Amino acid sequence: QVQLVESGGGLVQAGGSLRLSCAASGRSITNYHMGWFRQAPGKEREFVAAVLWSGGSTDYTDSVKGRFTISRDNAKNTVYPQMNSLKPEDTAVYYCAARSLTASQWTCWGQGTQVTVSS
Repeated sequence: QVQLVESGGGLVQAGGSLRLSCAASGRSITNYHMGWFRQAPGKEREFVAAVLWSGGSTDYTDSVKGRFTISRDNAKNTVYPQMNSLKPEDTAVYYCAARSLTASQWTCWGQGTQVTVSS
């Protein structure tokens, strides 16, 4: 199993930007598709973005399209979501996740990092 540690969260004003990081250890992330999820207070965890193992394809939830960009550096075993034009509704705990190439579910999770966007 790969271990995931998120960093880069914090407090930002609406319209600002943050770049989160997800550092992986234990296995190379080339064995995994990588994703980001978030959970706001009182809400269920939701999918935000994902990038395939090769970095050649990405997917985003509609609410972040055009504002968030997910990328991966396989040499550094790290995944980054660049989050621009942040809105108060982006406030949540953001989780990094990994899914092995043959799995249908996300099986490895980080501990999460808090992102708070003030209006």
